[in-house]
Amino acid sequence: MILAGTAPAGARAAVVTVTKTVTTTTVADPNAPVLVTQPNVPPKGYRLTASEVEKIAAATLTIKAELKRHPNAIPYEYTKGPGQWQVSWFSSGRHQVELAQVYIDDATGSVTQVWTGFQVAWTMARGYAGAFGRRVNAWYVWIPLCVLFIAPFLPWRRRRLPGGGRERRAWSLLHVDLLALLGLSISLALFNHAKIGLSTPAIYPFMLYLLVRMLLLGFGRGRPRKPLRVFVPVSWLAIGVIFLVGFRVGLNVVNSNVIDVGYAGVIGANKLLHGQPLYGNWPKDNASGDTYGPVAYYAYVPFRLIFGWSGTWDDLPAAHAAAIVFDLLTLFGLYWLGRRVRGPTLGVVLAYAWAAYPFTLWTLSSNTNDSLVALLLVLALLVITSAPARGVVGALAGLTKFAPFALAPLLLRGVGPPPPREIVRYVLAFALTVVVAMLPVILDNNWHAFWHDTISYQAGRTSPFSIWGLWGGLGIEQHLVQGATVALALAVMVVPRRRGLIEVAALGAAILIALQLGAGYWLYSYIVWFFPFVVVALFGSFPSALEQALAASAVERGTEPVPMAVAGA
Repeated sequence: MILAGTAPAGARAAVVTVTKTVTTTTVADPNAPVLVTQPNVPPKGYRLTASEVEKIAAATLTIKAELKRHPNAIPYEYTKGPGQWQVSWFSSGRHQVELAQVYIDDATGSVTQVWTGFQVAWTMARGYAGAFGRRVNAWYVWIPLCVLFIAPFLPWRRRRLPGGGRERRAWSLLHVDLLALLGLSISLALFNHAKIGLSTPAIYPFMLYLLVRMLLLGFGRGRPRKPLRVFVPVSWLAIGVIFLVGFRVGLNVVNSNVIDVGYAGVIGANKLLHGQPLYGNWPKDNASGDTYGPVAYYAYVPFRLIFGWSGTWDDLPAAHAAAIVFDLLTLFGLYWLGRRVRGPTLGVVLAYAWAAYPFTLWTLSSNTNDSLVALLLVLALLVITSAPARGVVGALAGLTKFAPFALAPLLLRGVGPPPPREIVRYVLAFALTVVVAMLPVILDNNWHAFWHDTISYQAGRTSPFSIWGLWGGLGIEQHLVQGATVALALAVMVVPRRRGLIEVAALGAAILIALQLGAGYWLYSYIVWFFPFVVVALFGSFPSALEQALAASAVERGTEPVPMAVAGA
């Protein structure tokens, strides 16, 4: 957020609108813009006057082009921290909208930044270095992580055959899948260089590929026929997990930042501890932080109790600790899930995939609450055979960031056609969990603020980080995608008829990916919502040696092998 209570009345109205859509990454108070009302008198501590900086800003080629498109635009001049000016042009009329923004150095009179279009209101679209995650975005961190993520599965080593030759390199669809997961790095690189017109469309090809791949796996298509080959010893992967965990935690402690999402968790926990209504009346530096479900704030209460809070957007050790714990528990959950499905090897592979995947580190280094969503969804897979447990975990996940509610029909079905009694147990557990989790909202008569700041706000949210907001004019197409997502979420209650845990994971990933494809707002930390499901589906779909033999036997008999839910099922 750039402007806060310093523009004229019309301009302030525009600023308030912007506040509800911006993900702020720093505290704005030290550099808050202050409107200059005397055009020909230098403010105290400044060399230039407001009239002079306006002329300097208007002389830039970008602003000249903008003023040709908006000849009636009205300029305002602000001081913005020591030695810096800000000149903003607003549209004329009753409801003014900020059209352009220029920063000027007072000492030299040089223009340092010029912003138009979406990048006026959305400071996170400007590519400020380290705004999200700081050092994790450096090429010397990101590229090695990409290599580590895919290297153990590349057929760089060929076995000798009995006749003296070497086997062919075993390239497979898995390598394309892993490259698609890494391909989202292209979009992030463009995002970090403020190329929003390219970074946003670059998300969709990779997401669409993953959607199709997950749907195929969910319906039993495209499953590998041979066991998974890891081209390094599994013990090396286990050592790699330990090393990567140490690196991730260390980087979080010494070189990461807490964006507004993690800050919101601490504020919400503080409100709960002091008996204040959870929704409404939030601090100005995170006015839209009450947009998540109540579980997102409950999870921060232990960390707020242990690490405290100064009441300001400081380093927020409670948010750092929460993000680290969410991350480590998700990693351990994936290990335990893989161990149950296919033994220790798959457990280590899944844990390694989480630890090496750069976007999970990006999320950790931004200290968001998105790994909490991933943790709850992994837990849902761990309890997949228990209808009441699925209901409890599904409700908790939905009341964290709402999107997981789309998985409720899938979790109702589980891994097989549930008897009516199991359906009732699931529904009762789900409903009771929702009621209990919402008690603070209900008892505090906080329902109106909850609905306005969460459901209503999220439903009307748009941004340049989706093609729907970036390009505009695609309302019908967006509604079609959203409708198809709803249809998919409901259809998986019925089809496919035969399914195991791997199919459930693949279908869950497909639903979450489709949901994000139709959303008006998207951020790279959302990748970790579906990433655990994707890696469980991809690596878990490889058969064990026993399953390979059983499948071959089934083919000989002309029967269809039955999907496995968990090991031994």
